[in-house]
Amino acid sequence: MTIFYLIRHGEHTLLGRRLVGRMSGVGLSERGREEARWLAGRLAEERIDALYASPMQRTRETAAIIAEALNLAIGCREDVIELDYGEWTGASFDSVRGDPRWQPWNQSRSIATLPGGESMRAVQQRIVAALFDLHAAHPDARVAIVSHGDVIRAALLFALGMPLDFYSRIEVAPASINTIRLETSTIRVLGLNERPRLPVSK
Repeated sequence: MTIFYLIRHGEHTLLGRRLVGRMSGVGLSERGREEARWLAGRLAEERIDALYASPMQRTRETAAIIAEALNLAIGCREDVIELDYGEWTGASFDSVRGDPRWQPWNQSRSIATLPGGESMRAVQQRIVAALFDLHAAHPDARVAIVSHGDVIRAALLFALGMPLDFYSRIEVAPASINTIRLETSTIRVLGLNERPRLPVSK
């Protein structure tokens, strides 16, 4: 049995303004660093045996704060990297909302593919494969993975047996913890969207 803590990175400097995707040079904001410190304190209550992160800057920065507090090494996993937004990488939300391809992408995640990018089904396949690979590597362990919102949603939808088109029914906030228990023949969601208890930004 492996317990997975699927953690979305903390707030970054372009949150809510741009589809940053796999853009380089996008790090945590000061609030994001505060959120990461909260995550470190929260995870200190658990017995975390291993810590992994996507290679993106914002996930690595979040993981580094956790790793320092928990005295853990960070393993880099390409298979938990952010969704590839293709042509929309770095675009403002206002601009992509005006693209006629935006609505089909949001309404039909099970069959749609981002222009020049990745499908949600491909994302789900790689995150689920990563979970089973890490389950084999860490049986009877607690594993934290710092990843991204859509990647975590894809994992949760798989665990819940829900179609990908229901992705918007699950909230995965910045710096949230989502907990899954994976056994040889069963998978169970133990917690959803546990968020930092920080003052509201003004």
